[in-house]
Amino acid sequence: MAALTFSDALFVAFLILVVIVIFNVIIFVHELGHYWAAKWRGLKIDRFQIWFGKPIWSKTINGVQYGLGWIPAGGFVALPQMAPMEAIEGGNLEHEHLPPIKPLDKIIVAFAGPLFSFLLALTAAVGVSIFGKPADIVPTTTVGWVEPDSPGAKAGFQRGDRITAINGVPVSVWDGTLDSIQLNIVTSRGSQIEFTVDRPDQGLKTLSSEFKIPETQWWERRAVRQVGISPMGKGPVTVGGFNGKNPPAQVGGLKEGDKVLTLNGEPVVADMQVYHFLRNNGDKPVEFGIEREGKPETFTITPAYPVSPVETPPRAMIGAYFEEELEINREIIKPGIGKQIKDTAKMMWITIVSVVSPDSSIGVQHLSGPIGIGKLQYFQLQMDYPLLRIMSFLVLLNINLAILNMLPFPVLDGGHIVLATMEWIAKRPVRVKLLEVIQLCFVFLLFGVMLYVSSKDLFDDFGRGSGRKPPEIVFPEK
Repeated sequence: MAALTFSDALFVAFLILVVIVIFNVIIFVHELGHYWAAKWRGLKIDRFQIWFGKPIWSKTINGVQYGLGWIPAGGFVALPQMAPMEAIEGGNLEHEHLPPIKPLDKIIVAFAGPLFSFLLALTAAVGVSIFGKPADIVPTTTVGWVEPDSPGAKAGFQRGDRITAINGVPVSVWDGTLDSIQLNIVTSRGSQIEFTVDRPDQGLKTLSSEFKIPETQWWERRAVRQVGISPMGKGPVTVGGFNGKNPPAQVGGLKEGDKVLTLNGEPVVADMQVYHFLRNNGDKPVEFGIEREGKPETFTITPAYPVSPVETPPRAMIGAYFEEELEINREIIKPGIGKQIKDTAKMMWITIVSVVSPDSSIGVQHLSGPIGIGKLQYFQLQMDYPLLRIMSFLVLLNINLAILNMLPFPVLDGGHIVLATMEWIAKRPVRVKLLEVIQLCFVFLLFGVMLYVSSKDLFDDFGRGSGRKPPEIVFPEK
């Protein structure tokens, strides 16, 4: 593995800095809404702080302490006349007696944060509608491979089946949109998934399939539902490259770019077919029928058990990976502002329903916290059209932030609105001590969930996508 050069390190540091700046812009705009609304309604403002905890930097201007906390999660505007938050934000800095404010003022100030988040999302949506974003859509709905003994195989799927609906919901692509096959499988509920397929020469059929969830380590997110089907590829399966030192595939004569035609005489139609065959073949020799520079050739490859690292149980490998060209639509699309907001809200609704439904396989562990969101932004910045991707992501993130903050739970803006409404109706404020206890309990619950989700963000791709390469595979010398 090549050593990280100084320029590479600077580039990585720059990307991380960009991610941090994006996060802080999102937090700043949300809190700015509260700040300006409080100024407009004449409320006392103690602090305007980005991030929580004791300030590592602060400056007082016109009686307001502006600061940066040491816990990089969120931010706040301390308003003593709102619902008491002393246990979280600290008390009134000047310890002065402040007159009560009207419930309407509390509602306006609480609502202003989500409103500003939505306005930031709207601004980004305008940019996306003008400049566009990469589509990243797998447009086919045709099955190219059915894994033997999988739920899909038991349900009767065949290569060439065109999926038209899942659980009665029409689908138009394999992946990349809300009406995709992949999303509808993952977010399905119940023990059966009903597929409507159009089979060549036979017409429409209904296939009821169970699903499997691959095993994961305890520190990883639980895997999502799989049926054992893959989309139809565009071209032949090729040797994409080799893994490790002395890989049997390369030693045995295969070269990068070889077209794989047969395995032990069986025609090859999909890259997943090759992996499935090798996984079940063990250490028995495999006859590869390939095409190289237009000419057919045959090579016999004998899988070997790696010297390092040693797996438990040991697994024979050939040290090669295979590729099949998949049709992916990466053209720049320019969705309207309304469609962007509608699709984002719909995706959030699907996620919430999936998380709270007892017959769904999606849980809290599948959500992303600040670390997961930061990692996603980091990877987007390394892809094609990074600015367009980040602009589109700002729409998603800020609408989610606005909606989540409007939920009627203590500490959140929606909770402040509910409390102010109750005060308006009852003509008296909620008991302070009781409210402080409820808010503090919810803060601990919220931070507990955040820590749990963040642990999954850190470790769910440990050793694979965590920024470092896995150990090199070393095969015995021939």
